[in-house]
Amino acid sequence: MTLPQIGHAVKTRRLQLGLSQARLARLSGLSRQTLIGLENGTLSDLGVNRTSQVLSVLGLDLPIPVSRTRPKKRALWMAAKNAGVSYSRELSPETLGSILASGKVPSAFVPHMAHILDETPVPVVVMAVEEAAHAAHVPSRRVWRNVGKLASTLSMHRKDLWR
Repeated sequence: MTLPQIGHAVKTRRLQLGLSQARLARLSGLSRQTLIGLENGTLSDLGVNRTSQVLSVLGLDLPIPVSRTRPKKRALWMAAKNAGVSYSRELSPETLGSILASGKVPSAFVPHMAHILDETPVPVVVMAVEEAAHAAHVPSRRVWRNVGKLASTLSMHRKDLWR
């Protein structure tokens, strides 16, 4: 697979997830200019590690990335379980999906959301956003706006990552 083909798959998947180029660049650790070059097919080299980084955030695999995600991995469940380890009250995947889709966090789950946005691996959060948007029948872009607002409201350490 060539770099321009990878760039096309990245752009297609990014749009499916409702991510802006700026947000994907932050999430994957690339500069926005590098991402633009990758998506436009004008980038001459990216390197395996950096390519894998952006593909991982999007849920795509090498060597043959396509513009659809790898098989579903119950991301809401994974994120909810990750956040529930240290707290007496358990966050259910359904509640997490509702929080992400609505942008409203019941006070009992504020610590859980803080943990998810500060500690959960980025690819898991990306998949959870996709899953929540699908379950709530809302555009992923709306859920991403909610994530950005939550991160800002809850004063997360990684809040710049989610804006």
